[in-house]
Amino acid sequence: MTQIIESFSEVSGRYDAAFVDLWGCMHNGIEAHATAVDAMRKYRENGGTVVFVTNAPRPWRSVEKQLDRLGVPKDTWDAIATSGDSARAAMFRGAVGNKVWFMGESHDEAFFEPPEIVDDPAPIARVDLKDADGIVCCGPFDPHADPEVNRPDFLYAKTKGLKLLCANPDIVVDRGETREWCAGALAKLYTEMGGESLYFGKPHPPIYDLARRRLVALGKDLPNEGIVAIGDGIHTDISGARGEDIDSVFISGGLAADLTKTSHNPDAEALNAYIEKENVDPTFTMGQLR
Repeated sequence: MTQIIESFSEVSGRYDAAFVDLWGCMHNGIEAHATAVDAMRKYRENGGTVVFVTNAPRPWRSVEKQLDRLGVPKDTWDAIATSGDSARAAMFRGAVGNKVWFMGESHDEAFFEPPEIVDDPAPIARVDLKDADGIVCCGPFDPHADPEVNRPDFLYAKTKGLKLLCANPDIVVDRGETREWCAGALAKLYTEMGGESLYFGKPHPPIYDLARRRLVALGKDLPNEGIVAIGDGIHTDISGARGEDIDSVFISGGLAADLTKTSHNPDAEALNAYIEKENVDPTFTMGQLR
């Protein structure tokens, strides 16, 4: 059963590196969480290495700029691994063909910049659905619209046998007080309709491979027991950590705040009922990253 802790500093000395989620942990999509900034700054001051591991469907340098705007300072992290970089590498290796139908918003278009981790990127052209070899999904065209609006297009794509590359496995995210749909909701619908979706972010292995390579680039080739994952997504951050055989800290005051009755910290009974229902047991839990 998970252990409720007051602050990350209670357990941080056990780990040389932390894989830290962004949205819901470090910020809420509008501004940084001051307690999380302080916690990561102190962890690094005490010798810890922080890799932000995010399902953002964009290159890590684009995420870096967003962090600057939100007030997450550079002294809180050492490297960034994004679902976007992992998925882009797959796209430029031809995972869904050379002609792709793009789903997303204008701010996601940096996805089509070839990543430095691919030596010989395949030529990729954005085309209409009727001409496509595959689908690249960074998110819905309208994050507030029910994913069901995509059913007609998905039925056509499934009939053509197109694969959908999902650049962000998150189902929803909270921007301040407003909940928005993410690419994972569309990929889930496509799969349920009989289509094939390819995933590269949490909880799937490719993004953790990228995060570990970020550590190695920093001179930190660490065993599993030296790494802890922190996040508010029970089926992304925490399930992903379990799949990688690393410890985890569940931030219950994020997506599951209501279900875990979290104010400062979660209600123990509500938390236990929640993790039993979801069948995912974090090593530790706290209300907010602090």
